[in-house]
Amino acid sequence: MNVRRSAAVLAAVAVIGAAAPAAADPSPSPSPSRALPTALYGDSDPRYDGVWRQSLALLAQHTVGVKPPEASVDWLAGQQCADGSFAPYRADTTAPCDAKTMTDTNQTGAAVQALAALGGHDAVTDKAVGWLKSVQNEDGGWGYTAGGASDTNSTSVVIGALAAAGEKPAEVTKDGKSPYDALLKLALPCDGDGAGAFAFQPDKKGEPAANADATAAGVLGSLGKGLAAGPGEGGTADSGCEKAGTPRQAAANGAAYLTDALARTGHLTSALAGAEDQPDHGNTADAVVALAAQGALEPARKSLAWLEDNSADWAARSGPAAYAQLVLAAHATGADPRDFGGADLVKQLAATGPSQGTAPAEDGSAADDASESDSGSGLGVWWFVGVCLVAGIGIGFLISGRAKRQQP
Repeated sequence: MNVRRSAAVLAAVAVIGAAAPAAADPSPSPSPSRALPTALYGDSDPRYDGVWRQSLALLAQHTVGVKPPEASVDWLAGQQCADGSFAPYRADTTAPCDAKTMTDTNQTGAAVQALAALGGHDAVTDKAVGWLKSVQNEDGGWGYTAGGASDTNSTSVVIGALAAAGEKPAEVTKDGKSPYDALLKLALPCDGDGAGAFAFQPDKKGEPAANADATAAGVLGSLGKGLAAGPGEGGTADSGCEKAGTPRQAAANGAAYLTDALARTGHLTSALAGAEDQPDHGNTADAVVALAAQGALEPARKSLAWLEDNSADWAARSGPAAYAQLVLAAHATGADPRDFGGADLVKQLAATGPSQGTAPAEDGSAADDASESDSGSGLGVWWFVGVCLVAGIGIGFLISGRAKRQQP
């Protein structure tokens, strides 16, 4: 779920009515006086995406049978606050979390999904799920931060976490509303623009607008699946749009919307102003996972083929979260991430993390040492969102807050 989402980030900022500082480097480097944790994946500043990218990296490795370094798993678990929540990054975990610690539902939900998949951390995941339940909104959904307006991306990440932890999302309610009720409210009707898509959040006028990244997240959430979803049996995505009276129908409608959006070029385009003609690799990977989970494997595989031909430079620039997204997209469609357009994504992902103790791949080959560190975390949007949060702007989404995960 992605190096995610610039458009969403902008949408989130718009909701808040504030903008990030103008003169900021999109890939801030960590202070030379503070070394990065050796157990962390990626060598860029983790302040706004450390837990997110670590969770995706560990989860992606798990899906292909690679045992992540124990130290990296322990680092992730150790980032948890006493109340069960996770912040993007805590440089000093001996200091307790306080009111200034910017915890959020997205980092928490991603950490739960990774740790639950790896096993052996029930105390951590149980406490995290307890926190997530405690900050559920009255409409049944979640915003990026506790108390923030519900958005599709955050609600879907939490649904994935609940399912991974053995909960039944439909039974996790607030005032009688479940997460699925929140998603249905964010699903667009079948008439008008964006038929069948999901909105990130309603706009300032209370109207929903189609958002491709939110739609990918909404499909997964409506199916009750997480970031590492495999091929599903929801059906094809060519049946058009029908009134979404159930989560499954909302997922089918969202998949049909994504199929149409991908049909011409095989990829989604950036929603950032001035970048409309630029491919959005991260959101395309998310769309592949969503389509595969719905059972629409033919369009999913077509877009995966586009990623195989065009994502190498993007992933190398972006780092572990990007490699993880591509591994998860391959996993979802039944493709081989060790032969992805001629590249071994599994080794490339491992090379962004600790070299010591990296387990061999299933085929017995050892992962490459981290001789080529990533130049970025793959979460530039997240960083943008993080800047907004640091500036005191309460962003309501994971992308919104996480600036990372969403982009129309």
